[in-house]
Amino acid sequence: MPLEIWGCFILLIAAFITDIRTMKIPNVITVTGLAAGIVFHTITNGGSGFLFAVKGAAVGFGLMIILYVVRAVGGGDVKLFAGIGAWVGVSLTLSMLMYSILTAGGIGILILICRREMLARLGGMLRRVLGIAMLRKTHSGQSFATMDEPLTFPFMLAVLPGAILAVYYF
Repeated sequence: MPLEIWGCFILLIAAFITDIRTMKIPNVITVTGLAAGIVFHTITNGGSGFLFAVKGAAVGFGLMIILYVVRAVGGGDVKLFAGIGAWVGVSLTLSMLMYSILTAGGIGILILICRREMLARLGGMLRRVLGIAMLRKTHSGQSFATMDEPLTFPFMLAVLPGAILAVYYF
């Protein structure tokens, strides 16, 4: 396995451990991972390596900032994907992001099934959609508590398996 994959997985394991424990990924991990990826590629491939790392970091950061704006992920996850991009470049970063999002969806469904909230959330969503479509109302005044409370779990539960799948199938 190439050294850049090992560097990326060291970053991912450090982020995984802290995210599971605290639901946060500290800047010391993300910024160090980003800088290490850029330095590694600059030393090994010069200017083209620097561009490879910066492009990967920009794509990882740019796509994750969109998910951050819609409150799907935290700020640490955004910076983490910049670091991932610096280590593995654009293509593998996109693959890791895709597999991570798919894995997160699967984990979310499993959590809803285990909590027995799946039908309540689907029913609340259906009521809202029908209310908007048929009555042109955005909220009926009735509270759908199960829909208003977001389902949260550490995104690293999905990122690490997503990264493994991406490397395996890449």
